Amino acid sequence: MANPQGEATQELTGYCTRCRTQRPIQNPEPVFTRNGRPAVRGTCPVCGSTIFRFGATPLHQGLTPPPSPPRAAKSKKANGTRRRGQKPKPAGPTTKLVIVESPAKARTISRYLGKGYVVKASLGHVRDLLRSQMSVDIENNFKPKYRVPNEKRAVVKEIAKLAQNADEIYIATDPDREGEAIAWHLLEAAKLDPARVRRVEFHEITKPAIERAFANPRDINMNLVNAQQARRILDRLVGYTLSPLLWRKVRSRLSAGRVQSVALRLVVEREREIQSFVPKEYWTIDAEFHPKGREDARYRAQLVKVDGQDPDLPNEDAVKPLLADMEKASYVITRIKRGVRRRRPAAPFITSTLQQEASRRLGFSPKRTMAIAQQLYEGLDVGEGGATGLITYMRTDSTYVSPLAQKEAREFIVQTLGPDYVPPKPPKYQTRARHAQEAHEAIRPTSVYRTPEKVKPYLTQDQYRLYKLIWQRFVASQMAPAVYDTISVDVEGKGEAHQYLFRATGSRLKFRGYLAVYEEAKDEDTPREQAMPIPEGLEEGQPQELVRLIPEQHFTQPPPRYTEASLIRALEEKGIGRPSTYAPIMTTLQQRGYVRKEGKRLVPTEIGMLVNDLLVKHFPDIMDVNFTARMEEDLDRIAAGRRDWVEVLREFYEPFSEEVERAQKAIPVVKREAEPIGRNCPKCGAPLVLRWGRFGKFISCSNYPQCRYTEPWYEKTGAKCPKCGGDLVVRRTRKGRIFYGCINYPNCDFTTWKRPLPKPCPECGGLLVEARKGTAQCTQCQATFPLAEVEGEKA
Repeated sequence: MANPQGEATQELTGYCTRCRTQRPIQNPEPVFTRNGRPAVRGTCPVCGSTIFRFGATPLHQGLTPPPSPPRAAKSKKANGTRRRGQKPKPAGPTTKLVIVESPAKARTISRYLGKGYVVKASLGHVRDLLRSQMSVDIENNFKPKYRVPNEKRAVVKEIAKLAQNADEIYIATDPDREGEAIAWHLLEAAKLDPARVRRVEFHEITKPAIERAFANPRDINMNLVNAQQARRILDRLVGYTLSPLLWRKVRSRLSAGRVQSVALRLVVEREREIQSFVPKEYWTIDAEFHPKGREDARYRAQLVKVDGQDPDLPNEDAVKPLLADMEKASYVITRIKRGVRRRRPAAPFITSTLQQEASRRLGFSPKRTMAIAQQLYEGLDVGEGGATGLITYMRTDSTYVSPLAQKEAREFIVQTLGPDYVPPKPPKYQTRARHAQEAHEAIRPTSVYRTPEKVKPYLTQDQYRLYKLIWQRFVASQMAPAVYDTISVDVEGKGEAHQYLFRATGSRLKFRGYLAVYEEAKDEDTPREQAMPIPEGLEEGQPQELVRLIPEQHFTQPPPRYTEASLIRALEEKGIGRPSTYAPIMTTLQQRGYVRKEGKRLVPTEIGMLVNDLLVKHFPDIMDVNFTARMEEDLDRIAAGRRDWVEVLREFYEPFSEEVERAQKAIPVVKREAEPIGRNCPKCGAPLVLRWGRFGKFISCSNYPQCRYTEPWYEKTGAKCPKCGGDLVVRRTRKGRIFYGCINYPNCDFTTWKRPLPKPCPECGGLLVEARKGTAQCTQCQATFPLAEVEGEKA
């Protein structure tokens, strides 16, 4: 408890709902609520509004709380009869009202709280900025104009009615800034009595967590609310200013956003790197050896030194003289090094890593991942007598795990695998995300004993797969490292012209450790480690026989296009956005037509590159990665109470408005004239032209509107159909996935998921398609070629 004498020397402050900030309390008066809770009532010295602050102060010393008066029960006549469609009865005199966001969450919490509680779902936000206008009074300290949407008015009215008859009101929205803002909007929209409203917060929907939360309620944290308000207003200022500018200068249906546009810039700049990339040739030389007299003990080593220097092998001409000299060289093992390598498990999931791993392993989009995780968090019936929350809160950037969860996991591991599989001390992981909210926990199962196999009969296939991934990752994160025996063998060769050093390295799994449960998936771009088995019985000084030399030609590869997983990782590493924003960013970029997916890769469209270039040129600050990251830091400072949200908005808006004024004059109107395509309209004979519409390019008659003939425009790949010789074009499934098919469909039904290449197969003249690991493959003879070699002329 705070020192009363120390507190008496401090000025009492409270939150003024009209000024929307903390103010000194003028004429403070100690009071008690109906439940006997101490509070202070006073006035705001600026606007004169009443300020109400909970908590005991030195002013309450010597005062005795009055007893809570019994409340008379309402008669049946007073309650009245319910009208058709009216759901709840008014809360009784001892009822406690609990407000959550979703019906599923309401059902789960209601089961744990039991009688005496009425749990009502707000169905998300109950108040927001108007969609039809900016809804921000810039001249009046960026005061937002909120409105209860028509579809939420009945919900707000019902909550207000329930609150009138409730002794206590608990708002149990999600434990993040957005959840805090929803709690505040509920207080304001339903005109709830602040004296009876308390905020409860829990990171998992389990009975112990809910009981702890309701035993330790708190006031609404206005710092978190203001941080969320500042983010919302920032996004509104940018979006509702830049989007109309793009409509006027480019075309309708475009949009810009503070974080969305920076993410687009990353995709566009990566595409430009790929387009400007020039592959370079290089060679490697491997050799196959065996000890003299042991032809069955073969192994492979790589050339690492020539005359003590790193080998420089730019082309075949540089390789041939070395190969001739190596054939005549004598070889001997000069060094054998044995060691032990420990491989630690990955940290438990945070939002970004969950989305990345679900994309790599399960093929889920970030939006799909978060929707399924929400279901697991809010609770499902898994045969325990009602809905049960299966995972902790899924929007987090912290890898912290509670000691109780760690203890339970260690006990489970010992019981199922043995004591060797737990480390001496519970592991601690460092969060990679900048400015992580360490008060949150990592994403983990609410009980490690609720194994995927136990809950599988109660879950859908997608729910089961995601829950299994979360469960395995968490259990593995609490396990001992995997242990490998490693060996490195140096083979020295002496030729007539040079000395050579070949090295063979290998490893053997000695102890599985966490690999008994889970192994993290690798990105498609990550080089795969090739196991090189090394035979037993090798000794230093032992002569070696050269079996064969293996020279290989390679070409440097351009940086890979982003996938949704790798783009999220890049945003996280650069400090752009928050866990709750990653999935909406991926969705918006594709819905606006700025990027398209080819396989799993994100490719910027023509309109995406055009919009990016305009924004980068005329709004360099908004589009600067570091500037956007600094804005996120300012929002974190607001949440921590170290900065004023109005001041942050003002610092942003003043230079931004100047950039907008300059851009209004400087950006030319991008006119897209109809382009003739060299064919005539089959209806009226007028030339056909290529136009731009709401959803991209299409072909129409130049005699529009007299003739309304249209046909789709297809993006040609340059390759020809192996069945009929028609052009192969880009097509999309109903869900938007790209594939490639013949333009003569339905007369020709040839399709492929792999990108066709214009150059025919050098071996048989068949169709080449892009395969994995930087190779091209023929669909007819199955021959493979380096992709950089096939596309060399294009690059």
